[in-house]
Amino acid sequence: MTPDLSAISDQISLTPSAYIGIPIALVGAVFLALGAQFQHRGVTKVDGLTTESSTAGLNLGQLLLLLRRPSWVIGTLMLGLAVVFQLTALIFAPLIVVQPLGAIALIITAIVNARVSGAKLKQDAIRPIIFCVGGVALFVTFATIFARSKEITQTELVTVLVLLGVVTVAFALLFAFLRNKFGALIYIVGAGVLYGFVATLAKVVIDRVHTIIINGAQGFEWLTIACVVALLAATVLGGYFVQTAYSSGPPDLVIAGLTVIDPIVAVSIGIIVLQEASTAPWFAILAFVVAGALAVYGVVQLSKRQPEAAARL
Repeated sequence: MTPDLSAISDQISLTPSAYIGIPIALVGAVFLALGAQFQHRGVTKVDGLTTESSTAGLNLGQLLLLLRRPSWVIGTLMLGLAVVFQLTALIFAPLIVVQPLGAIALIITAIVNARVSGAKLKQDAIRPIIFCVGGVALFVTFATIFARSKEITQTELVTVLVLLGVVTVAFALLFAFLRNKFGALIYIVGAGVLYGFVATLAKVVIDRVHTIIINGAQGFEWLTIACVVALLAATVLGGYFVQTAYSSGPPDLVIAGLTVIDPIVAVSIGIIVLQEASTAPWFAILAFVVAGALAVYGVVQLSKRQPEAAARL
């Protein structure tokens, strides 16, 4: 039985103002790609200046050296701008539309990497990138049609905070006891999962600030304050994982992981916990699953390339 196209068109849920969030998110993706490139350069230089390997986690001395690297500082400022644009996009559009658009950063990163290294993109890099971006593009297409922003209930918010607490403790324990066995991929997965929660909590805080401004509601309640604290903690730990990943993997792999794992986590929360796709038909849910599988496959394939070869693309 084929879907009724007229029924599908009736379900398109983005308002005209919501479409403003899409170009804003794309601009943020550009800053994300360039910021990652500059930060990777800074971490690589610091790694070369110290005798201790940073693949098991950056120490305090290495972190202080990063603050003295102009490339790393510039990259950090660009990532800050990427966050500002992403948060602005979340004001206009649903989480499951905005978050996956960061995948455009993967294409930009791959092109910049090729130009910096003076080499052409090879098939073992192009193919995984196509899977990543294609999967995300498919996801965004269906999310744009069927996603609906809704007010988050206190029960849903508590669920998100509990899940984040469990995930944060799990990754902290893994890092504390098994960090010497970690490769770049595990750091990327950790950062991507944490940043997925960060995006969700940021959307919550933005919506609540908007409610206070528009409706004149009283100030932040304790749950909103808990969101801000959790958001900052997850951002710091995720950022540390990203910097460590740069020392053991190329920037295109780091960006691939973040722009795929991050939105998959955020979107899963949006669909399962926040019910942003509660009205989506069965074929849309199937499309979400297939798109996510394609994108994850691309990241796994990209991670199988040796870092040295990947750096040369």
